[in-house]
Amino acid sequence: MPHHFKKTHVMFDFDQYLGFLAFLTILTIGFWLMIFLVSFIPYWIGGALIENFKMKREAKRKEREENL
Repeated sequence: MPHHFKKTHVMFDFDQYLGFLAFLTILTIGFWLMIFLVSFIPYWIGGALIENFKMKREAKRKEREENL
């Protein structure tokens, strides 16, 4: 048999290739979604700290007004 008719090694069939692409797409979307959601954590913590600080400051102001 001539060498140019020799069957080459195929790593993936077409359906396996599509499955692999779907897996990579889902993995990539999941990765960037996780990065996006984790980026909100400092925002939530900062907002909670600022809100807590404002509430304590308002409580102190009311307490001072009551003592006058």
